[in-house]
Amino acid sequence: MPLDPGADAPDDLSHAGSVVDKAIEYMIEQGIAPISVASALLGGALGMLSRSMDDRAVAQVLRSALASVEAGELEAMRADDGPAATAAKL
Repeated sequence: MPLDPGADAPDDLSHAGSVVDKAIEYMIEQGIAPISVASALLGGALGMLSRSMDDRAVAQVLRSALASVEAGELEAMRADDGPAATAAKL
């Protein structure tokens, strides 16, 4: 699956984001520490990427995410409605 940063987001991205938001909400309600939730989600995301992309493409996704952090984009994301909105922008 090639990475095309200029491509439109898939139609199901919003739905996937909503499901992830609910999963996060559930885990937090269960008393799971935010760092554990985030680590589990990141591990799951990397596993999913590794099954659908080669290592070079996964590395590019990670570089893109790092560039967003370094550019200060997370600050703007913190004002959004939740993790799905944040994920959709990465």
